[in-house]
Order: sequence, then C-alpha cells, then structure tokens
Amino acid sequence: MRSAAVTPEGDQIRWVELPGQEPPRVYVHGLGATSPPYFTEAAVHPLLAGHRSLLVDLLGHGISDRPTAFDYTLESHADALAGALTAAGVSGAEMIAHSMGGSVAIVLAARHPHLVSRLVLIDANLDPIPRTPGSSGSSGIAAYSEEEFVTGGGWEEVRDRVGAHWWSTMRLAGREALHRSAFHLTRGTEPTMRELLLELEIPRTFLLPEADGPLPGSDALGEAGVSVVAIPDCGHNIMLDNPEAFAQATAAALTPRG
Repeated sequence: MRSAAVTPEGDQIRWVELPGQEPPRVYVHGLGATSPPYFTEAAVHPLLAGHRSLLVDLLGHGISDRPTAFDYTLESHADALAGALTAAGVSGAEMIAHSMGGSVAIVLAARHPHLVSRLVLIDANLDPIPRTPGSSGSSGIAAYSEEEFVTGGGWEEVRDRVGAHWWSTMRLAGREALHRSAFHLTRGTEPTMRELLLELEIPRTFLLPEADGPLPGSDALGEAGVSVVAIPDCGHNIMLDNPEAFAQATAAALTPRG
C-alpha cells in the first residue's frame, strides 16, 4: 500500500500498487466503493496484466482518509487525485474509472491533461441527475440534507436499501464524504462532464451494460471520437459481472492504433 498527502492538512490518499511497465494504469472506483476489491481481478487479467497499476481510493473512501473539512466536489476529488498521482511520479496514465470515478477522471483529464493519456469510462455519470428520495445510489443519498444523512437517520436508511454487496464497501466511506460526493455528483460540473469529455483530445472509450440500451447522446460522442461499447451479461458493475468481456473491451481500448 502506498500513500500521499493531498490536502494542506495532510490528508492521505492511499492506493494498492502493482509493479510493471509504463505507461501506468490508474483504476478509480465509484461512489461508496473502493478500488482494490473492484479492480484487482481486472488488473491481473492476462489481457491487462504487466503494467504498473495503481488501484486508488478517492478521499473519503476505502483505505484513504475521510476528512470532514473537504468539500468532495468532483473538481476537488480530481485535484486531490492529481496530487496523489504527481507524488507517485505518474504522468500520461491510462485511466480506467467506474461510475463517479469516471466523472472524476474526466475532470482530471480536463484540469490536469499531462496526467492522462487515455480514458476508459465504465458506465460513468456524464450529466447532472435529479435527486430522488428513496432511490438507490447518488440521487437517493443527495436527496437528504447533510444533517439528515449524517445524524438524522439517512445513513441508516441508505444502509438498509443498498444491499449487502454495495454496503460492504460503502460502510468504509465517511458519512460527510459519501453525502457530499453524492450531492456534487448529482449536481455535476460546469461545463458538464459530457461537455468536457467531448472536448478532450485523447483516446476515450465508454463501456456500458448492453441491457441498458443505447447510451443517450452516443451519436455526438461517436462524432467526437469517443468509442461507445456495449458489454453483454452485466449490470452497472461491469468489471465484476462479466470480467472476461470487460478485460477484452478494456484491452482493446488501451491498444494503440495505427
């Protein structure tokens, strides 16, 4: 396990690192998750193994610190991740990022372009979404006020409805971190994550579950050079639900063309 201080107060981002060749690969989890359990199988898959790989936990999540003074906007997450990657001597990384982590990776590539050479986004959030009381995921968490979520029973209600699999890693997240991350994910960025993605000039691939149907705006993404790839036999956690298809699609996305 490695770590780096990423705030003026010394809060640490931590990651599991696998040795290998350059360019490095950086794996980033989604809301309430943690990268080692979500990505280890992929990182050591024969089609993907052999590269230096950093399985990073964002601030507030997993094995990283959970500061309560941090605002947990997508921009702040991206800047903190940039600090960790810089401390690790990483540049030109191939980013493989899931859900909220994909949103953070887009912002990272836009704000710190020297750090990112390729993006593989796994069912990432590209647009603001409504906050819906009682729903699963970020929209349900963000429907609470922070006080309601942290001390008013909201945390327990979310625990009871997200299911044992997600809760096994969500319980590691700081309560303030989880709520603020969800709130800012539903709010999105300005310009939106989708608009930032369209403007990037690096190779970009977006993986989504085939069962979800066509990705909204996929024509515009394709025209901008984003490869949109539907993966069969999976839900939102593509790398866990269909690891073989995920590895094949990701390896194809990371193979230089020409």
